[in-house]
Parts: sequence; C-alpha cells; structure tokens
Amino acid sequence: MKTYKAKRKGLINYLLIGTVLLPIALFFLDKDTFIKNPFILLPLLSPLALIVWIYFDTLYKIEKNQLIYRSGFLRGRIDISKIKEIVVGKTMWSGIKPAMATNGLIIKFNSYDEIYIAPKNNDELIADLLELNPGIKIAE
Repeated sequence: MKTYKAKRKGLINYLLIGTVLLPIALFFLDKDTFIKNPFILLPLLSPLALIVWIYFDTLYKIEKNQLIYRSGFLRGRIDISKIKEIVVGKTMWSGIKPAMATNGLIIKFNSYDEIYIAPKNNDELIADLLELNPGIKIAE
C-alpha cells in the first residue's frame, strides 16, 4: 500500500483563511453579543469544519490493484486494470473531483467514466500505475 498526498494550492487555501478570519472578525466587531450568545458562531464554524475536513482528509492510495481516493465525503475505488488513459497537467472543471489544486490528472476508466485527482507528484503516481497496468495511455 502506497499513499500519495494531495496538492494543496490555490482556492482552497484562501477559503480556509477566509473561514477562519470571518468568525474572528465578527467576534471582535460585536463582542457583547457573542459573549452573551456564543451559539451564534455555529453557522459560521460549520463551513470551517467542512473545509478543514476536506483539507486534511484528501489523499490517494494504491492498494490491492485499486486506486483509492478520499476527499471529505467523496470516497471511492478504481480498479487499476480498468484505467484506459491518464491526461496529465489538465484540470477538469466538472464531474467527480476529489482534489484541491489545478494541473492534476484526469483518469479515464471503464467505458465513459473519468475522475480528476491532484497528487503532489503526478509523475510518481503515474509510474506506479504503469507498473500495475502498462496498457495505460498517457496524454498531455
């Protein structure tokens, strides 16, 4: 079993900073209201919890001839023998996207399925996938 960390660049970092700073700024703007009723902060903290969960939980693994992806509530397995093509350095803007950065990998498998992932090192993941399935076509 080998684990690949996800790239954490771009929008996700700004979302994380914004969701941390917004409750703090609101607290300091009106301390009395939040001290009397601290439950008012809960609607502001729930998006923070979701973004932190996605930020720290996104990863990819190769285990038992399967590529396993995890990103918050998005989880799944792809049989490596069913992978037909990997597009390198492109970004997919719709569909299943358990990733936090651009310029990742679009993995095409089965007949019409595709998923976008963004590991820290695209080349390392591609090399390990090619070891298990040398028939994968690499496109750039």
